[in-house]
Amino acid sequence: MPERTAEIFDLQGKATGQVTLPQVFFTPIRPDVIKRAVLAIQSNRLQPQGRDPMAGKRTSAESRGVDLGISRVPRIKGGSGRAAFAPSTVGGRQPHPPRAEKKIVKNIPKKEAKLALLSAIAATAQKDVVAKRGHKIENILQIPLIIDDAIENLTRAKDVEAVFTSLGVNDDVTRVRDSCNVRAGKGKARGRKMKQAVGPLIVVCDSVNLVAAANNLPGVQVTTVLNLNTEMLAPGTHPGRLTVWTSSALEQLNTLYGETA
Repeated sequence: MPERTAEIFDLQGKATGQVTLPQVFFTPIRPDVIKRAVLAIQSNRLQPQGRDPMAGKRTSAESRGVDLGISRVPRIKGGSGRAAFAPSTVGGRQPHPPRAEKKIVKNIPKKEAKLALLSAIAATAQKDVVAKRGHKIENILQIPLIIDDAIENLTRAKDVEAVFTSLGVNDDVTRVRDSCNVRAGKGKARGRKMKQAVGPLIVVCDSVNLVAAANNLPGVQVTTVLNLNTEMLAPGTHPGRLTVWTSSALEQLNTLYGETA
């Protein structure tokens, strides 16, 4: 298997050492498998919904037949003659209502889900794939970007932003912040007040302190290696999310997936 080394940077953006990348970063990239895995994860968040089978049908409405000069829709018996029951009428039934028994969860084999995760991890180490996804990486020091474990101790958003500036990641955070200014009716936003882009992902071993600090930066997400999934690495089924790895997270990644890549 090929070997590749990468620099480890401190919080000021200075190289402090080198590390050999785990073999998982050399997994073949499979966009088709990644898409299946992401859709499977998203489908598990869906809530089944259905309609009362008798909704809109609790009425005595019947059609009056033909040759009366009126439409043949069912009408309530009596003086009003108001149309009812039919889908085109007020309070009528739905033509094709959702059914609670419909299968909405997409299942995927365990081996295929694992391959998708490994492939999504490998995509974060490909500079062209990350750039194709739309991230601003002109000033990034390195892809994949590896940083010292000291970032896990940060508790303030401005400290995280200062680290991002040193590493060249802040350009992508600015891109996400600019996307938040798109309001409804101005092209991108449909059915919502704003549409926000996806920013960098920080993978650590212990995210207790860093989560509170990074949550105030738009588009930034923090996760641990154990909680890593395909959707985090490939939001919207598109692989190549800009990812910042800590050195300890990289070691843990090698422990978990080093022999299966």
